[in-house]
Amino acid sequence: MTPELYLITPAEADAADFGSRLMAVLSTSPAAAILVRRASFDEAAYARIASQVVNIGQGAGAAVLIEDDVALARRLRADGVHVTAGLESAREAVSALKPDFIVGAGNVRTRHDAMSFGELGIDYLLFGPLGGETDPKATELAEWWAETFEIPAVLSDPGATGLDAAGAEFLALSTSLWSAPAPAEALRTMLAGAPA
Repeated sequence: MTPELYLITPAEADAADFGSRLMAVLSTSPAAAILVRRASFDEAAYARIASQVVNIGQGAGAAVLIEDDVALARRLRADGVHVTAGLESAREAVSALKPDFIVGAGNVRTRHDAMSFGELGIDYLLFGPLGGETDPKATELAEWWAETFEIPAVLSDPGATGLDAAGAEFLALSTSLWSAPAPAEALRTMLAGAPA
């Protein structure tokens, strides 16, 4: 089974040229969701890139998620938030946004963490880092979660060169995609190698 795509914007996304790169990728293959990564952006720069991604992503049929900022998600009419700041932040986001918005959680490091987040009524769990290197432990956790629970699993594999999500419903692509000279071509190559 080929997983649905979940895109994570690059840490160094530049509003001046990222829009065209994102549109090219979304023209190659639809994405179920896009997370606008906060990284080191200040509030104004993050709001600028997030607004651009909301417009492009929603126009292409993707749910666009804001990282750890409930107020900005509401203001930009994003589809929801992705919480990386722990259990209490996830609980607050669920209380503030459900059922009208999506609430997902990341920074899941253990089975206990995963089950604790799952009890909050979130919409998905993301296993793995938002960028950088692949984490083999995250792959094991995502596989376990997908086999055991109904809440969807997202495997974030920053080094992905193919579309293997270890049984998770979604595969999050980040570093390997956006660091390619032509991200849309890199995605096309991944899709060509995916099982039918």
